[in-house]
Amino acid sequence: METLNSIECFVRSAEAGSFAEAARRLGLTPAAVGKNVAKLEASLGVRLFQRSTRSLSLTEAGERFRAEVSGGLHSIQSAVANLASSAGQPAGTLRVSMGISFGREYVLPLLGDFLGRYPGIVPDWHFDNLPVDLIGQGFDAAIAGAIDLPPGVVARQLAPAHRILVASTAYLEAHPAIRMPADLVDHDGIRMRSPQTGRVRTWPLRNRGGEQVALETRTRMILNDPEAACHAAQMGLGIALVSMPHALLYLERGTLQRVLPDWYADGGMLALYFAAQKLLPGKTRAFVDFIVEQFRAQRLAERFSAV
Repeated sequence: METLNSIECFVRSAEAGSFAEAARRLGLTPAAVGKNVAKLEASLGVRLFQRSTRSLSLTEAGERFRAEVSGGLHSIQSAVANLASSAGQPAGTLRVSMGISFGREYVLPLLGDFLGRYPGIVPDWHFDNLPVDLIGQGFDAAIAGAIDLPPGVVARQLAPAHRILVASTAYLEAHPAIRMPADLVDHDGIRMRSPQTGRVRTWPLRNRGGEQVALETRTRMILNDPEAACHAAQMGLGIALVSMPHALLYLERGTLQRVLPDWYADGGMLALYFAAQKLLPGKTRAFVDFIVEQFRAQRLAERFSAV
């Protein structure tokens, strides 16, 4: 097992390009990672990394060794994870990434039931609106909107990723009526900047009949967080286009109203992402099945649909 730990430190260091980042992903100190890699080099009798004060790069032997062991390491780790048990149940640390407010409002409330069912699993959940490198950063799963699938990752669709226009009652009463998308040009818009690309997002609106039109509002402000956009709209500062999971909480409280209820923006699908492998660790399989079950039981796919 000590050799396996050393190999994992080597692989993660090669992926991250530094001992410090590998240590962060593994939950170790940089010194411990460096020591494990040095032990591995000593046992193999070859230098795997070229080290300097500013960089860490693989030697030719290191490149070959990484290519040969990376896949095998993943299979061994999965096998070990599946053997880990607590009274025959899946066990181990479960690293999952999810959006901040989405995770807090919809996933975190499920934690009690999940732990009651799987007491041997220790959640290590990361709340962040930025995308993660699922495999490179060592996550078991991630819940996010539609993304381009990197090699080795599969997606389980959970719900549509629709976006709708919302505004406060006070704003709508103080401004001209909005009966069709063309009326939006005379209204203040709360625009969203993508945390992934840094660009101000532009989404076309579509209706149930398949018509599609450009969304045009006056840019009153630009924000990069959907929760902040909902708060700004709630304050009567303009009209925001936000995802259904964020808007739904405000609609149910009555603090925001839907604008142009026949129109929405289609952002693809909200999905659960995890590694594509035949031997999926028991803890990951348990989480995937549990989330799918809960989405079905709470009818979240229907509630997140704008149509």
